[in-house]
Amino acid sequence: MFIFGIAVVVKLLTIQYVNGEKYRDLAEKRTVENKIIPANRGNVYSVNGNLLATSIPKYDIRIDTKTPKKKVWQEQLGPLCDSLSKYSGKSASYYKENLRKARAKENRYYLLARDIGYSDYLRLRDFPMLKLGAFKGGLIVEQTTKREHPMGGISMRTIGYERVDEDGNVTRAGIDGAFGDKYLRGKDGQRLKQKIGKGQWKPIVDYNQVEPQDGYDVYTTIDVNVQDIAHHSLLEQLEKYDAEHGCVVVMEVETGEIRAISNLGKSKSGKYYEKRNYAVWESHEPGSTFKLMAIMAALEDKVIDTATVVDTKNGSKRFHGRNITDTRGYGKISAGKAFEKSSNIGLATIIDDNYAKAPDKFIDRLKGWKLHENLNLPIVGEGNPVIPEPGDEIWSKNALPSMAYGYNLQLTPLQTLTFYNAVANDGEMVKPRFLREVKELDKEIESFDKKVRIKQIASKETILKAQKLLENVVVRGTGKRMYSKYFSMAGKTGTARTEYGMKGWAENPRYISSFAGYFPVENPKYSCIVVIHKPSIEVGYYGADVTGPVFKRIAQKIFTDTPIIDEIESLEVKNASVEKEFQGYYDTANTYLTIMPSVIGLPVMDAIALCENMGLKVKMQGSGVVKSQSIPKGQKVKKNQIIVLKLS
Repeated sequence: MFIFGIAVVVKLLTIQYVNGEKYRDLAEKRTVENKIIPANRGNVYSVNGNLLATSIPKYDIRIDTKTPKKKVWQEQLGPLCDSLSKYSGKSASYYKENLRKARAKENRYYLLARDIGYSDYLRLRDFPMLKLGAFKGGLIVEQTTKREHPMGGISMRTIGYERVDEDGNVTRAGIDGAFGDKYLRGKDGQRLKQKIGKGQWKPIVDYNQVEPQDGYDVYTTIDVNVQDIAHHSLLEQLEKYDAEHGCVVVMEVETGEIRAISNLGKSKSGKYYEKRNYAVWESHEPGSTFKLMAIMAALEDKVIDTATVVDTKNGSKRFHGRNITDTRGYGKISAGKAFEKSSNIGLATIIDDNYAKAPDKFIDRLKGWKLHENLNLPIVGEGNPVIPEPGDEIWSKNALPSMAYGYNLQLTPLQTLTFYNAVANDGEMVKPRFLREVKELDKEIESFDKKVRIKQIASKETILKAQKLLENVVVRGTGKRMYSKYFSMAGKTGTARTEYGMKGWAENPRYISSFAGYFPVENPKYSCIVVIHKPSIEVGYYGADVTGPVFKRIAQKIFTDTPIIDEIESLEVKNASVEKEFQGYYDTANTYLTIMPSVIGLPVMDAIALCENMGLKVKMQGSGVVKSQSIPKGQKVKKNQIIVLKLS
């Protein structure tokens, strides 16, 4: 026993003095640690400075009930509980009972408030006992940040996010995810904390060892006004046609800047929300919108002209053992009319007759336009295009005629729009762009200019013919229901079968409706594509019916912002003083919110209502009906602009 006792003493002395430093370091590492303080992510702004995403600081307020001395605890517990009661609505006795129990159990991490904002944080830390700080009052403050989207569900998927799961896997969606690592994330800070048991860590001091550095702010190309128009126009049509999902993209023709991008999918409850970024991610058979590429290839290779006669038979024609049909028979028509009427047979005949013996020539033309390559967007998850060629598994004798009207190949909506935008841009293909500049407060860190993808996709002659064909589609072709005498549009309708290889398609047919184009025709400012998947066939499924109205609604609402529209003579209206005639004025003002109509002859109250509806500030001289107006009819107006109405 004596020898055993000596051995224990020797071991204790060895642990204490020989290995003491080692064990003390090990104990400190296990109980004291520098914890990461995430930096505030930079803000995401629209092109006109509206806040799209921001990091909001949130706070948890706790108290170390063991820290306050007995005198402080006895004197200030009551006032603290009274203050907490006024803040939360719970009784003061509730807090007294729980805080006394916490002190009895030596709880050093008792939660008082969770996930509160900055103003509440300032209020709580000024409460009795807590205002004494960490060492005298036991105050523990833990700060976190949460990402907020002030615009709500509108464009949330495009704005995106960056999330890290428990295993460290990072999910990056949209703009926030694409530019998070380089610009938005910032540099994390550190704070020394001590482990107090049960997996809880308490800050040792009331300051950070390393202060976090906030990320840079990014300014996108998104215009919130155009985004709002696109979102609600798409939503309205999806609900009307009970469609599965859809997307809209609005691009500025000259620069390639994306002004709006909306992606909506239907939930199990039937509501629509930003489910996926369909415009960037979803590759699918484009259908008749691809006819533009097909006819331009033939025009550029000079194997046809728009006047070339094509025999479309009576609406059905056999190609290599397979029938291709049209909605009706057109007989012998010009190639131009075949495009305007969206004749599958017409385009299939043009491509098959001229490229069947040399299909590589047609495929090489498509590759020359980089249709086989993705756009190399910074946003993660871009779908890959599929352009088959001889030797591929999906190639057959029917591949060429099928491709002529948008089958047997795949493109994303944004890839299709990029080509249409090039036609609107007189042949210059620019890369779609989501970011304009990066800033640190008011200091510019980096700016982004347009990137030219292809300097000239086709000859000037071919581009002019393509532009005229697209214009004729709206004037007298499949998109003629969209025609408006007040503003011009050009584009192509598309209606494609989808999932047609699945069993039971005939009993339950599914379609993809689309429209791609630009406006105004005379000097294109914006290009736009609308794609809606699986609209209810009981309501309608043709592109002109389903997606055309969305395109028109968007064009109509932003048309007056285009630089070529300084005056619109068609806004000439008759003088009126009765309710029926005023309604005409009111409808006009709602349609052209930035173009001034004539209000002469209107009663003063009606004129004021109309002008204020347009965002104008009204000043009056006299009483009665309007005799003259300071802003002439047809002139563009701005919000909060002053108009003087002289009354008789």
